[in-house]
Amino acid sequence: MALPVKTAQFLEETGNIARFTGRFFTQWFRPRYEVAEFFRQCYIIGYRSLPLIGLTGFIMGLVLTMQLRPSLVEYGVESQLPAMVAISIVREIGPVITALIFAGKVGSSIGAELGSMKVTEQIDAMEVSGTNPFKYLVVTRVLAATLMLPILIMLSDAISLYGSYLGVNIRGIVSFRLFWTQVFDNLSFSDVLPAFIKSFFFGFAVGIVGTFKGYHSSKGTEGVGRSANSAVVVSSILIFVIDLIAVQITDLFGFN
Repeated sequence: MALPVKTAQFLEETGNIARFTGRFFTQWFRPRYEVAEFFRQCYIIGYRSLPLIGLTGFIMGLVLTMQLRPSLVEYGVESQLPAMVAISIVREIGPVITALIFAGKVGSSIGAELGSMKVTEQIDAMEVSGTNPFKYLVVTRVLAATLMLPILIMLSDAISLYGSYLGVNIRGIVSFRLFWTQVFDNLSFSDVLPAFIKSFFFGFAVGIVGTFKGYHSSKGTEGVGRSANSAVVVSSILIFVIDLIAVQITDLFGFN
C-alpha cells in the first residue's frame, strides 16, 4: 500500500534533514576550521539581532506585567507580581518567544542567503575551486546560531525583567532593590538550567533548518523565497516540539 503523497514528502524531508545533520557533525570536527567566518557569523547572527530581541523582550516584560496585575490585585496577591513575572519569563516565555523571533530573523536570512548562492551557482563554483562550501557556509552558521541564541535569550530575559520593573511602577511604587530581591528570591537553579539548556537546541534547530533549506534551494528566485519562508515555518515548529520534549524531560527529573 502506497503512502499518501504528503506523508511521503514529509518522511523524505525528515530523512534529508537527518542526513544533512549527520553531515554537519561529520564536517564539524574535520580541519580546516573556518574560525574567521565563524566569528563573523557570530557578529551578524548575534550582535545584529540584539536590537530586535531587546525591543521584543522589553515589550514582553512590560505587557505581561500589566496583564497580570489586575488578576493578582483581585486575589490580593499583588506583591507576588515580580516573582510570577520572573518565573514565567525565565522558564518559558522568554526562551520560546525569543527563539521564534530569532527564527523569523536569522532563519529566513540564512535560507535566503544560501538559497541565492545556490541558484546563482556560487556554491558550485566554491566546490570547483577546491573550497569546502559545506564547512564554510553551513558549519559556521549552525555553530554561530547555536552559540548566540542562548546569549540573546539571557539578555532578553534581563531586558524583559527591567520592562517588568517599569510596568510594576506604572500603577505603584516599588524600589529597584526590592523588585530584584523578590525576583531572585523566587528564582531557583531548577528554573534557570532547563531553560538555558534547551536554548542551545533552539539555536541548533534554527541554524540547521535555515542552512538546509538554503543549501538545497532550487527553481530560481522563486525557490529562494520558498527557502526563506519554509526555513521560518519548519524551525518555528521544531522550537515548539523541542520545548514540549524539554518540558516532559524536566518534569521527569523533577525540575518542575
